[in-house]
Amino acid sequence: MSAVKTIQRKSRHELNLMRTAGAIVGEVHGLMREIIKPGMSTWELDEIAEKHIRKAGAIPTFKGYYGFPCTLCTSVNDEVVHGIPSKEVVLKEGDVISVDCGATYKGFVGDSAATYAVGQVSEDVEKLLKATNESLYAAIDKMREGNHLEDVSGAVEDVCSQYGYGLVRQYGGHGIGSKLHDEPFIHNYRTGDKGPLLMPGVTLAIEPMFNLGGDDVYTAEDQWTVITKDHLPSAHFEHTVLVTDSEPEVLTRVK
Repeated sequence: MSAVKTIQRKSRHELNLMRTAGAIVGEVHGLMREIIKPGMSTWELDEIAEKHIRKAGAIPTFKGYYGFPCTLCTSVNDEVVHGIPSKEVVLKEGDVISVDCGATYKGFVGDSAATYAVGQVSEDVEKLLKATNESLYAAIDKMREGNHLEDVSGAVEDVCSQYGYGLVRQYGGHGIGSKLHDEPFIHNYRTGDKGPLLMPGVTLAIEPMFNLGGDDVYTAEDQWTVITKDHLPSAHFEHTVLVTDSEPEVLTRVK
Protein backbone atom coordinates (compact mmCIF):
# COMPACT_ATOMS: atom_id res chain seq x y z
CA MET A 1 0.00 0.00 0.00
CA SER A 2 1.18 3.52 -0.67
CA ALA A 3 2.91 5.22 2.27
CA VAL A 4 0.80 8.33 1.68
CA LYS A 5 -1.10 9.18 4.89
CA THR A 6 -3.84 11.33 3.38
CA ILE A 7 -5.28 11.66 -0.10
CA GLN A 8 -5.74 15.12 -1.56
CA ARG A 9 -9.40 16.13 -1.74
CA LYS A 10 -10.78 17.99 -4.74
CA SER A 11 -12.66 21.29 -4.61
CA ARG A 12 -16.17 21.64 -6.01
CA HIS A 13 -14.77 23.39 -9.11
CA GLU A 14 -12.17 20.66 -9.66
CA LEU A 15 -14.82 17.96 -9.30
CA ASN A 16 -17.01 19.63 -11.90
CA LEU A 17 -14.10 19.59 -14.35
CA MET A 18 -13.49 15.92 -13.52
CA ARG A 19 -17.16 15.16 -14.09
CA THR A 20 -16.90 16.66 -17.57
CA ALA A 21 -13.68 14.75 -18.32
CA GLY A 22 -15.26 11.57 -17.01
CA ALA A 23 -18.40 12.05 -19.08
CA ILE A 24 -16.29 12.40 -22.24
CA VAL A 25 -14.47 9.15 -21.43
CA GLY A 26 -17.84 7.49 -20.77
CA GLU A 27 -19.02 8.65 -24.20
CA VAL A 28 -15.95 7.08 -25.82
CA HIS A 29 -16.75 3.77 -24.13
CA GLY A 30 -20.34 4.07 -25.29
CA LEU A 31 -18.99 4.37 -28.83
CA MET A 32 -16.63 1.42 -28.37
CA ARG A 33 -19.47 -0.75 -27.11
CA GLU A 34 -21.39 -0.02 -30.31
CA ILE A 35 -18.64 -0.26 -32.92
CA ILE A 36 -16.24 -3.00 -31.82
CA LYS A 37 -16.70 -5.92 -34.20
CA PRO A 38 -14.65 -8.42 -36.22
CA GLY A 39 -12.68 -6.77 -39.02
CA MET A 40 -11.95 -3.49 -37.22
CA SER A 41 -8.35 -2.56 -36.51
CA THR A 42 -7.31 -1.15 -33.17
CA TRP A 43 -5.96 1.85 -35.13
CA GLU A 44 -9.50 2.63 -36.34
CA LEU A 45 -10.79 2.52 -32.76
CA ASP A 46 -8.04 4.91 -31.72
CA GLU A 47 -8.85 7.41 -34.48
CA ILE A 48 -12.54 7.39 -33.56
CA ALA A 49 -11.74 7.95 -29.87
CA GLU A 50 -9.32 10.80 -30.52
CA LYS A 51 -11.78 12.56 -32.82
CA HIS A 52 -14.55 12.34 -30.20
CA ILE A 53 -12.35 13.58 -27.35
CA ARG A 54 -11.07 16.58 -29.30
CA LYS A 55 -14.54 17.45 -30.61
CA ALA A 56 -15.73 17.52 -26.98
CA GLY A 57 -13.09 20.13 -26.15
CA ALA A 58 -10.73 17.79 -24.32
CA ILE A 59 -7.25 16.37 -24.95
CA PRO A 60 -6.34 12.66 -25.18
CA THR A 61 -4.48 12.14 -21.89
CA PHE A 62 -2.44 9.14 -22.96
CA LYS A 63 -1.10 10.58 -26.22
CA GLY A 64 2.49 11.64 -25.55
CA TYR A 65 2.35 10.44 -21.91
CA TYR A 66 5.91 9.19 -21.31
CA GLY A 67 6.08 8.91 -25.09
CA PHE A 68 2.98 6.73 -25.56
CA PRO A 69 1.95 7.27 -29.21
CA CYS A 70 -1.84 6.92 -29.17
CA THR A 71 -5.13 8.00 -27.60
CA LEU A 72 -6.22 4.55 -26.41
CA CYS A 73 -4.48 1.56 -24.92
CA THR A 74 -5.88 -1.43 -26.82
CA SER A 75 -4.89 -4.81 -25.37
CA VAL A 76 -6.10 -7.92 -27.19
CA ASN A 77 -6.50 -11.43 -25.74
CA ASP A 78 -3.33 -12.23 -23.72
CA GLU A 79 -2.37 -8.55 -23.61
CA VAL A 80 -3.27 -7.17 -20.19
CA VAL A 81 -2.73 -3.41 -20.47
CA HIS A 82 -0.87 -0.70 -22.42
CA GLY A 83 -1.28 -2.27 -25.87
CA ILE A 84 -0.52 0.16 -28.71
CA PRO A 85 -3.18 0.61 -31.43
CA SER A 86 -2.05 -0.59 -34.85
CA LYS A 87 -3.34 -0.94 -38.39
CA GLU A 88 -1.86 -4.46 -38.26
CA VAL A 89 -4.03 -5.60 -35.33
CA VAL A 90 -7.40 -6.52 -36.80
CA LEU A 91 -10.03 -7.88 -34.43
CA LYS A 92 -11.53 -11.27 -35.14
CA GLU A 93 -14.49 -13.26 -33.84
CA GLY A 94 -13.83 -14.59 -30.34
CA ASP A 95 -11.20 -12.00 -29.38
CA VAL A 96 -11.40 -9.84 -26.28
CA ILE A 97 -10.04 -6.32 -26.23
CA SER A 98 -9.32 -4.07 -23.26
CA VAL A 99 -9.84 -0.43 -24.21
CA ASP A 100 -8.35 2.08 -21.76
CA CYS A 101 -9.15 5.75 -22.37
CA GLY A 102 -8.17 9.01 -20.71
CA ALA A 103 -9.39 12.54 -21.44
CA THR A 104 -8.10 15.79 -19.95
CA TYR A 105 -10.59 18.66 -19.72
CA LYS A 106 -9.28 22.05 -18.59
CA GLY A 107 -6.44 20.35 -16.72
CA PHE A 108 -8.38 17.52 -15.06
CA VAL A 109 -8.49 13.87 -16.04
CA GLY A 110 -11.03 11.09 -16.46
CA ASP A 111 -9.73 7.53 -16.91
CA SER A 112 -11.68 4.35 -17.57
CA ALA A 113 -11.18 0.91 -19.10
CA ALA A 114 -13.40 -1.96 -20.14
CA THR A 115 -12.81 -5.31 -21.81
CA TYR A 116 -15.12 -6.05 -24.73
CA ALA A 117 -16.01 -9.33 -26.38
CA VAL A 118 -15.56 -9.30 -30.15
CA GLY A 119 -18.57 -11.21 -31.42
CA GLN A 120 -19.09 -14.49 -29.54
CA VAL A 121 -16.44 -15.52 -27.03
CA SER A 122 -15.97 -18.78 -25.13
CA GLU A 123 -17.93 -19.36 -21.93
CA ASP A 124 -14.68 -19.34 -19.91
CA VAL A 125 -13.72 -15.93 -21.26
CA GLU A 126 -17.21 -14.54 -20.76
CA LYS A 127 -17.06 -15.59 -17.09
CA LEU A 128 -13.64 -13.94 -16.74
CA LEU A 129 -15.00 -10.63 -18.02
CA LYS A 130 -18.02 -10.78 -15.72
CA ALA A 131 -15.91 -11.59 -12.66
CA THR A 132 -13.42 -8.79 -13.31
CA ASN A 133 -16.22 -6.28 -13.78
CA GLU A 134 -17.89 -7.61 -10.63
CA SER A 135 -14.69 -6.96 -8.68
CA LEU A 136 -14.61 -3.37 -9.96
CA TYR A 137 -18.07 -2.69 -8.58
CA ALA A 138 -17.30 -4.50 -5.31
CA ALA A 139 -14.33 -2.15 -4.90
CA ILE A 140 -16.39 0.90 -5.88
CA ASP A 141 -18.87 -0.03 -3.14
CA LYS A 142 -16.03 0.31 -0.60
CA MET A 143 -15.31 3.89 -1.77
CA ARG A 144 -17.18 5.33 1.20
CA GLU A 145 -16.36 7.88 3.88
CA GLY A 146 -14.71 6.18 6.85
CA ASN A 147 -13.33 3.20 4.96
CA HIS A 148 -9.62 2.82 4.26
CA LEU A 149 -7.82 2.19 1.00
CA GLU A 150 -7.16 -1.42 2.06
CA ASP A 151 -10.94 -2.02 2.03
CA VAL A 152 -10.98 -1.15 -1.68
CA SER A 153 -8.01 -3.41 -2.43
CA GLY A 154 -9.45 -6.28 -0.43
CA ALA A 155 -12.74 -6.17 -2.30
CA VAL A 156 -10.92 -6.86 -5.59
CA GLU A 157 -8.85 -9.66 -4.06
CA ASP A 158 -11.91 -11.34 -2.54
CA VAL A 159 -13.75 -11.56 -5.87
CA CYS A 160 -10.63 -12.86 -7.61
CA SER A 161 -10.15 -15.54 -4.94
CA GLN A 162 -13.81 -16.51 -5.14
CA TYR A 163 -13.49 -17.30 -8.86
CA GLY A 164 -9.92 -18.64 -8.76
CA TYR A 165 -8.44 -16.38 -11.43
CA GLY A 166 -4.90 -15.10 -11.74
CA LEU A 167 -4.46 -11.63 -10.22
CA VAL A 168 -2.15 -9.10 -11.86
CA ARG A 169 -0.11 -7.73 -8.95
CA GLN A 170 2.41 -5.45 -10.66
CA TYR A 171 -0.25 -2.95 -11.78
CA GLY A 172 -3.24 -1.39 -10.06
CA GLY A 173 -5.34 1.67 -9.49
CA HIS A 174 -4.22 5.18 -8.61
CA GLY A 175 -5.13 8.60 -7.42
CA ILE A 176 -6.32 10.89 -10.19
CA GLY A 177 -7.09 14.57 -10.69
CA SER A 178 -4.84 17.12 -12.34
CA LYS A 179 -2.45 14.19 -12.90
CA LEU A 180 -3.33 10.91 -14.60
CA HIS A 181 -1.35 8.89 -12.07
CA ASP A 182 -1.36 10.54 -8.66
CA GLU A 183 -0.84 9.22 -5.14
CA PRO A 184 -1.77 6.74 -3.84
CA PHE A 185 -1.04 3.55 -5.79
CA ILE A 186 -3.89 1.10 -5.20
CA HIS A 187 -3.00 -2.57 -4.99
CA ASN A 188 -5.62 -5.08 -6.08
CA TYR A 189 -4.88 -7.20 -3.01
CA ARG A 190 -4.40 -6.68 0.73
CA THR A 191 -0.95 -5.64 1.90
CA GLY A 192 -1.59 -5.59 5.65
CA ASP A 193 -1.46 -1.78 5.75
CA LYS A 194 -4.94 -0.29 6.01
CA GLY A 195 -3.74 2.82 4.17
CA PRO A 196 -5.24 6.30 4.18
CA LEU A 197 -8.78 7.10 5.26
CA LEU A 198 -11.30 7.77 2.51
CA MET A 199 -13.00 11.15 2.79
CA PRO A 200 -15.48 13.12 0.64
CA GLY A 201 -13.70 14.81 -2.26
CA VAL A 202 -11.21 11.97 -2.81
CA THR A 203 -11.04 10.68 -6.39
CA LEU A 204 -9.46 7.35 -7.30
CA ALA A 205 -9.16 5.22 -10.42
CA ILE A 206 -10.05 1.66 -9.44
CA GLU A 207 -8.47 -0.82 -11.87
CA PRO A 208 -8.70 -4.63 -11.44
CA MET A 209 -6.97 -6.99 -13.89
CA PHE A 210 -7.71 -10.74 -13.80
CA ASN A 211 -6.11 -13.50 -15.86
CA LEU A 212 -7.75 -16.72 -17.00
CA GLY A 213 -4.51 -18.51 -16.08
CA GLY A 214 -1.71 -17.54 -13.69
CA ASP A 215 -0.69 -14.23 -12.12
CA ASP A 216 2.55 -13.74 -14.04
CA VAL A 217 2.95 -11.10 -16.76
CA TYR A 218 5.84 -9.57 -18.71
CA THR A 219 6.44 -6.47 -20.84
CA ALA A 220 6.83 -6.91 -24.60
CA GLU A 221 9.73 -5.60 -26.67
CA ASP A 222 7.78 -2.42 -27.48
CA GLN A 223 8.34 -1.53 -23.77
CA TRP A 224 4.61 -0.87 -23.32
CA THR A 225 2.40 -3.91 -23.87
CA VAL A 226 1.97 -6.13 -20.80
CA ILE A 227 1.26 -9.78 -21.66
CA THR A 228 0.29 -12.85 -19.61
CA LYS A 229 3.24 -15.21 -19.26
CA ASP A 230 1.08 -18.26 -20.09
CA HIS A 231 -0.58 -16.38 -23.00
CA LEU A 232 -4.08 -17.02 -21.68
CA PRO A 233 -6.63 -14.17 -21.92
CA SER A 234 -6.79 -11.29 -19.47
CA ALA A 235 -9.56 -8.86 -18.50
CA HIS A 236 -9.24 -5.26 -17.33
CA PHE A 237 -11.88 -2.83 -16.07
CA GLU A 238 -11.54 0.65 -14.55
CA HIS A 239 -13.58 3.64 -13.43
CA THR A 240 -12.74 7.03 -11.95
CA VAL A 241 -14.70 7.25 -8.70
CA LEU A 242 -15.47 10.01 -6.18
CA VAL A 243 -15.99 9.51 -2.46
CA THR A 244 -19.01 11.55 -1.33
CA ASP A 245 -20.84 11.84 1.99
CA SER A 246 -23.26 9.17 0.75
CA GLU A 247 -22.99 6.83 -2.27
CA PRO A 248 -19.78 6.57 -4.34
CA GLU A 249 -20.05 8.57 -7.59
CA VAL A 250 -18.69 6.96 -10.77
CA LEU A 251 -17.39 9.87 -12.85
CA THR A 252 -16.74 7.80 -16.00
CA ARG A 253 -20.05 5.94 -16.15
CA VAL A 254 -21.32 4.99 -19.60
CA LYS A 255 -24.79 6.45 -20.13
